[in-house]
Amino acid sequence: MKEKYDKITGFADEIDGSLTVQIDSLRKLGMKYVEMRGVDGNNLIYHDDAKVKEIKSRLDDAGISLSALGSPLGKIGITDPFEKHFEEFKRAVEVAHMMDTRNIRMFSFYIPGDDKASREMYKEQVLERLGKFVDYAKANDVLLLHENEKGIYGEKAHECRELMEELGCDSFKAIFDFANFVQAGQDTLEAFELLKDSIVYVHVKDALWETGKVVPAGYGDGNVKIILDHLFADGFNGFLSLEPHLFEFKGLAELEKGGNKTEIENARNLTGFEAFSLAHESLMKIL
Repeated sequence: MKEKYDKITGFADEIDGSLTVQIDSLRKLGMKYVEMRGVDGNNLIYHDDAKVKEIKSRLDDAGISLSALGSPLGKIGITDPFEKHFEEFKRAVEVAHMMDTRNIRMFSFYIPGDDKASREMYKEQVLERLGKFVDYAKANDVLLLHENEKGIYGEKAHECRELMEELGCDSFKAIFDFANFVQAGQDTLEAFELLKDSIVYVHVKDALWETGKVVPAGYGDGNVKIILDHLFADGFNGFLSLEPHLFEFKGLAELEKGGNKTEIENARNLTGFEAFSLAHESLMKIL
């Protein structure tokens, strides 16, 4: 398919929280990019300027670039206060500029209740908040990458499509996450057809339809190879980002709403590097 494709990135905090270990591990795998989320004890966007500059310098020295900020923006309840969160968003934009990337991963707010009426009730508020993000992104030359995620407004494909129809532009595009769609009960082929014109970035993890458990790419029900084939046939040239979730790494409980853990059967004894390497190997076999 694309055996020499080199725009492979990933969440290296699933290997280890230490920047030193992250860099060493990525270099062992021959990777030139990282989607940075947690590093040296905090999410990248919460470090001060001096620490951000240190991280950037050390990545530069290692020949590694940032594919995106793996920010937690939009991962609050739609009824939670917004002002402080928007200040965090503005800080994320500053950090993106310091790290020489336009790309900021983000979400579309947790919705109370999972029935259609609840989601319709909060739709306008979601669009209003995201619209403020997008307006600021336009004015500051960054690209917001919306990730489909369990429990948020953009959980299912038709909701992600609504967001793209209302707000989609050069500053607001879609991430496609196979496993998250499977876990939300969304057929990924249907999702791809609805979103293919907006997808510029892909999170590579797979999941089983029956249990929702995360498995290496190609071993679940996410139709990973079929969809990547379609993307490449359509000229896709974006990042493929490894987000293994193949064992209980430090910080996963905070990332999963309500502390639910995702793991592959019998994989608890994998080290962070082993789990990440398994995810990398599985993607390379597909490519």
